[in-house]
Amino acid sequence: MTTKQIAIQQQSVKDGNRLASFMTVAAWIALGIGLLTCLFEVSDFSDRNLGLMVGIGFLVGSVQIYMIGAAIRLFHHNKAKQGG
Repeated sequence: MTTKQIAIQQQSVKDGNRLASFMTVAAWIALGIGLLTCLFEVSDFSDRNLGLMVGIGFLVGSVQIYMIGAAIRLFHHNKAKQGG
């Protein structure tokens, strides 16, 4: 009974780390897309420049994605440490 419970907890932590790693990679990809889009569209710096606004959106979104991934990693780490 005890070994089965430990195996389930380890699987949960493994899945949480995999999801957090995926979120980190997605955040870096979004950051790269945002930087490239902003650099190509920076010549006409105004709020009517759709490409620049999309690039800024990717930059902001990448930070949000990274923070969510970090929160998932911390949640699963704390859950494994508490044993539940």
